[in-house]
Amino acid sequence: MPLRLPPLSSLRFFEAAGRLQSFKLAAAELNVTPSAVSHGIVGLELALGVELFIREPRKLSLTPAGADYLPYVSEAFSLIAVGMERLPSNRANRKIAVSCAPTLASRWLLPRLQGFKDRWPNISVTVDTSRRQVGFPVDGFDFAIRMSRAPVAGLAWTKLFGEQLVPVCSPAYRDSLTDADGNINFRHATLIHVIPASEDWEAWFDKSGIDRFETAGDLRFDTIQLAFEAATMGMGVALGRRPLVDSDLDANRLVEVGSTITAETAYWVVNSEGADHRPDLREFKRWLLGEGQSLRESARVAA
Repeated sequence: MPLRLPPLSSLRFFEAAGRLQSFKLAAAELNVTPSAVSHGIVGLELALGVELFIREPRKLSLTPAGADYLPYVSEAFSLIAVGMERLPSNRANRKIAVSCAPTLASRWLLPRLQGFKDRWPNISVTVDTSRRQVGFPVDGFDFAIRMSRAPVAGLAWTKLFGEQLVPVCSPAYRDSLTDADGNINFRHATLIHVIPASEDWEAWFDKSGIDRFETAGDLRFDTIQLAFEAATMGMGVALGRRPLVDSDLDANRLVEVGSTITAETAYWVVNSEGADHRPDLREFKRWLLGEGQSLRESARVAA
């Protein structure tokens, strides 16, 4: 007896809309109109005889039935994608897609990427710096580089490298904070914060043994890159994150103005379990981890 399945296109609309909690975002991801997504899901609800979404003027959420159904649909698409990747085919022009935070991509991954291209010129690499959560392998990504204190269950996590946190500012701003005894007076400083960072100034003050104090006129940005740029412009003191800030320190655009602490979080390479079945993905991961190991070794030598 053949399996009774709803239209697969409608299931794809449902999976994307349920994961993103938005018909508009699902439409953009699938390259269709929001109306097509909405109508497809209505057809799916009619076929199933159950409502999957609660539709409000400014909010879309799953019903209990929709929330229960979504993991099954997501897993089914994942299995199809994994099965497709394992099919024997011409792999000469494989494409590798990597999800990575924008500052890490521009300051660490991009300067090294040509080394990979020199060794494997026929492999295409796509780097995506959007902040959305990645679902392997349904979203089309092969790897993600994420910051976390520890691996998360369900995927393959391999540590890439850790971070060192140190206050940094422009040389001129440092001079404005330096008292007659040559000490840095942080109470007169504008502190530059990174909003999404799990470890920011609170962590530095705590580990440095300095009592936290309130400062007026602090600045807050949503990327590390903007925080570093504001610091180079003399707008305040940012919390430098080594190795991402190393190029600015080497060029003397920024200088250290406090003690260095080791962050509890680290960067991790994340991939689905099926990635090991593709030779090109194995080579890319081996190269990526090799770059991380070289960084860790150079940091030990410098210490």
